[in-house]
Amino acid sequence: MCMVKVDVEENDGVLVPPANFSLVEDGIFRSGFPEPSNFGFLETLNLRSIIYLCPEAYPQENMDFVDAHNVKLFQFGIEGKTESSSTSIPSYTVTEALKVLIDVRNHPVLIHCKRGKHRTGCLVGCFRKLQTWCLSSVFEEYQRFAGVKWRATDLRFIETFEVMCLRQCLYSIIYHYQGYGSNKRRLLYREEGIQKPKIKSI
Repeated sequence: MCMVKVDVEENDGVLVPPANFSLVEDGIFRSGFPEPSNFGFLETLNLRSIIYLCPEAYPQENMDFVDAHNVKLFQFGIEGKTESSSTSIPSYTVTEALKVLIDVRNHPVLIHCKRGKHRTGCLVGCFRKLQTWCLSSVFEEYQRFAGVKWRATDLRFIETFEVMCLRQCLYSIIYHYQGYGSNKRRLLYREEGIQKPKIKSI
């Protein structure tokens, strides 16, 4: 029997998404930390923004990618933790990240942390509460991405996160969602002479 060996360049022409990649909502994506092998795939998303939820500095090769594609990087340094950790996720930081997330001027946007499980899962879970999802559906989605490493502390954080506080912090911005998957989402400003909030990239 004759064996024929064919040399194929690794990942030649193949678009590889980051680990735990998924669509959250029209114009919103989530994933684990993008590697250089994922850059070709990210190009297809035509991203305007990335929400990065880790405190560590963004790697230079990732910075080169966002600079080359004119992507705004918003970094919210949430420390990683374990189930037994006494450090809780800061609600204020999640609120600030949500302000960036729901601003359609930043879409398409990618949310990621290290593995796309806990910090990303908490932010998406709070976003779902803002969309008025029932808690059982929010928890099911979180656990689906976290797998066997889901954390009860994260679920408690999502459950107790106060979305009314976020609505009050949005000043003059009102976002209307007509159905969970609708493309009819609109960004409105009240015509009251109130200065529009400035979005600052980090």
